[in-house]
Amino acid sequence: MRPLDSTGAAEVPEPGLRLTDDAPQGAIEEPAAAEAAGTPGPGRCWLFGSSPCALCAPQEAKKKAPCPGLGLFYTLLSAFLFSVASLFVKKVQDVHAVEISAFRCVFQMLVIIPCLIYRKTGFMGPKGQRIFLLLRGVLGSTSMILLYYAFQATSLADATVITFSSPVFTSIFACIFLKEKYSPWDGLFTVFTITGVILIVRPPFLFGASAAGRGESYSLHLKGTIAAVAHAVFAALTLVILRKMGKSVDYFLSIWYYVILGLLESIIVLFIIGEWSLPYCGLDRLFLILIGLFGLGGQVFLTKAIQIEKAGPVAIMKTMDVVFAFIFQIIFFHDVPTWWTVGGALCVIASSTGAAVRKWCQGSK
Repeated sequence: MRPLDSTGAAEVPEPGLRLTDDAPQGAIEEPAAAEAAGTPGPGRCWLFGSSPCALCAPQEAKKKAPCPGLGLFYTLLSAFLFSVASLFVKKVQDVHAVEISAFRCVFQMLVIIPCLIYRKTGFMGPKGQRIFLLLRGVLGSTSMILLYYAFQATSLADATVITFSSPVFTSIFACIFLKEKYSPWDGLFTVFTITGVILIVRPPFLFGASAAGRGESYSLHLKGTIAAVAHAVFAALTLVILRKMGKSVDYFLSIWYYVILGLLESIIVLFIIGEWSLPYCGLDRLFLILIGLFGLGGQVFLTKAIQIEKAGPVAIMKTMDVVFAFIFQIIFFHDVPTWWTVGGALCVIASSTGAAVRKWCQGSK
């Protein structure tokens, strides 16, 4: 899955990046029966039956073009599936967030291993990229654990909104490690993000005890907020590492490192904190399975969206995660977000959308 996802959550790559080197949808060859009947296949001239010509190329390109808006529909469906998975994480309150991460890693491993065998990529990766794969695995799995803890510790809407601050941290880390330019626009988006997080956290020294007060424990809410911010930081570092590796590493191999190191990390942490236990309730066990299923489905549709649509519109449509989080929080938890949370969400979404639009415009020039 996505590093959420990088993690689960999956992160949306910067405009211009592609997750895999696979051929785009619609590039599959016609059945062999067409060739047997004498019909030229894709890329072959209808007049000469051999190499493509300038006359036929536009018709072939038009024929292979995906359905308009299909990539955005895939993104919307991905956002819905990720949001449902987050809802199940919130529902499973008797299982520690680290244990949920371990179960998800096991589920993903059962899916990734056959994919690696089929694609014949091996399990180690190129020698020059292994250190980056190790870092990607550790940082990505840590990001996933922090995200799950944030969902359990604070409200679904607050945690989801804060995770959208990841693009701001990505710009900062890309400037530091990849020597990319950090413009005044990036600084403005950073200010918007910090403002949004402050409105969501509502620290008592700024808003007073009455504004910070809530039905749930404020200390637990604060821990969940810190975990969500830390998730955004680790997710940004993971994305920078993926950009550093580029297309030299197969996408499934990257997920393999994320899964195997995430499982090892989860097991070690569980033994340290002594929280390892099987779910007592059959409903919790069902939720754990559904978390893996919906998370995997979300990753698949997000990958398909990136393959057929520019990353800028995908990043903008991905903000529907926040809308679904607000809806689920009201329907399933009967918790209406405060105006402070709504204001913070608008600031963070404006920052994330602005960064996506700016990158999109730069990539289209």
